[in-house]
Amino acid sequence: MLPIKIDHQSLYILAAELWYKLREITWIRSKGMDHQLVESPVLIVSKRGTGRLKLDMEDYRIRGDAVHFAGPGQTIAVEAENGQEIEVYLIRFDVLDDSGSKIDYPIIGELPVHYDVQTILLSELMFSCWEQDMPLERLRAQSAFQELIYRLLGNVRRLPESHSRAALERTKEFIDSHYHQKLNIDLLAGMAELSPKYYVDLFKKTYGLSAVDYITEVRMNHAKLLMLQSDTRLREIALQVGYSDEFYFSRKFKKEVGVAPSIYVKNRRRKIVAYTPSILGQLLALDMIPYAAPLHPKWTAYYYRKHRAAIPLHLSAYRFNRDWPANLEALRHVRPDVIICDDDHLQQEEREQLEVIAPVYTISWQDSWRAQFRRTAEFLNASQEADVWLNNYERKATRARERLSRELGEDTLLLISIHKQQCYVCPLRGMREVLYDDLRLNMLPRRDELHSYEQAISIEELAVLEADRILLNVCQEPESLGYWKNLQMSNLWRDLKAVRGNAVYMISSDPWREYSAYACLRMIDDLLFQLHGNRPNVIWK
Repeated sequence: MLPIKIDHQSLYILAAELWYKLREITWIRSKGMDHQLVESPVLIVSKRGTGRLKLDMEDYRIRGDAVHFAGPGQTIAVEAENGQEIEVYLIRFDVLDDSGSKIDYPIIGELPVHYDVQTILLSELMFSCWEQDMPLERLRAQSAFQELIYRLLGNVRRLPESHSRAALERTKEFIDSHYHQKLNIDLLAGMAELSPKYYVDLFKKTYGLSAVDYITEVRMNHAKLLMLQSDTRLREIALQVGYSDEFYFSRKFKKEVGVAPSIYVKNRRRKIVAYTPSILGQLLALDMIPYAAPLHPKWTAYYYRKHRAAIPLHLSAYRFNRDWPANLEALRHVRPDVIICDDDHLQQEEREQLEVIAPVYTISWQDSWRAQFRRTAEFLNASQEADVWLNNYERKATRARERLSRELGEDTLLLISIHKQQCYVCPLRGMREVLYDDLRLNMLPRRDELHSYEQAISIEELAVLEADRILLNVCQEPESLGYWKNLQMSNLWRDLKAVRGNAVYMISSDPWREYSAYACLRMIDDLLFQLHGNRPNVIWK
């Protein structure tokens, strides 16, 4: 059961149209309480200490900023944390309608409330009066109970979704950095200050996979890297990623990855050359680190920053492969096992010389990135892993699409790129496929109005479109930057609807100008970051 969400109308009904009658109040002061069957509604109020409340099979954290309700037929148990003593009040009551008939209380589970010392004081007063077993004191206890219900319903803590999401993200980051330690749902839910059941449900809803599955995914990704970067024994690798039993780890690895660790290592320890950045993007989506790849702090900034230490040979990443003779000379010295490249801008002489160095596998640039990705995976005996990755991508795109649909509403978006002295509408197919097809955003121009990939547009035409938001990519070369600087000073630009609304978002060429599986995944993350000003979700592999 999730924490109860109560709107104003429901609060009005609970406060004005129901009658509450106190039946009994019990003070529990111990290290725990075994399961008890509940015959009438019960309100559980924490007085001191922290612990766990078990309501049937559900598990909640007892704390000062929440109360809990159980209903008839359920069982409740209390367990203190770390063997310490805990104090709680169990308040049994009936709920009546205007005719005096008992009804089921509509709240079951956890009710978040703002911490209020009066809640404890009223509970103490109720218990003291009830223990005296005198008519007037029992009446006073009833009065205090009415006051308690009034304060609780008026003090409901409506947790904003952003608060819960931020708490989830903190635990996700904790998993990323503490994957080698013993992790469980109770620990993570406690860090997020959410009940374990709510945490599990919210994690799955937010990220599309369970917290346990995410822990496994992170551990397996780190295990893959360790296998490829060292000759460490399997037992040591298992321990380093959080598994004490190497045989269990091996079975888990085969289940998650599709092959046993020994076969995985054998298939991956080839000297593979990713001859173009897009091929590097396909390999990284398969968790494959090539021996050589184009890396440059400007042209492939993300890959250079993240993977330069793991890739021994850095090829030139200059556009259109201008430095191919130097790249071939470097490859001749390392004698790679295979060279994978796409046929875009590959010169005939260049290809012929590559084939002298090592077998060359060429990916057709005309194919979609998904087809290129599958062909690359098939060539490398990693088709099953490609299927898993693509399923994860579709899942993430669906979550991002739903989130953006909720938060952007009917807002229209326009992506333009500035190159030299001209603006182009969504000029590259990776941009179009992510924004129009995968995320299905309310893009301008419409899909059927895009006639070519290099479709120029004037500032006057931008004004006619009246986009609510603009995604802007400026090529980082002098002429383009100069044009962009002058454009910002023009009245035509300043009068655009998105500019007036301060809704222009700068996006970089990396990853938006790359066409690969990994780049498209990064585009989704970057878009969420740009539109929400939050940290993007950690990219899974």
